[in-house]
Amino acid sequence: MKDKRNNIFAGNLKAERYRKGVTQAELAEKVEVSESTISLLERGLQTPSIFLVYDISKFFGIDINELLKNIP
Repeated sequence: MKDKRNNIFAGNLKAERYRKGVTQAELAEKVEVSESTISLLERGLQTPSIFLVYDISKFFGIDINELLKNIP
């Protein structure tokens, strides 16, 4: 179940990053994590903390639920 949720979050994150025209490096810098962390998140290989999800949503200017949509 965890892997499925990570993969859904990964797709939501990547789609939003593409919509905003932001690179992994730019996002990483703004939310104060490494670029490799963003890469791991976007590949569904790492589970983000709720605080990181919050920071990413604030950076994108979206509701946190947009990053969590479709997660069972």
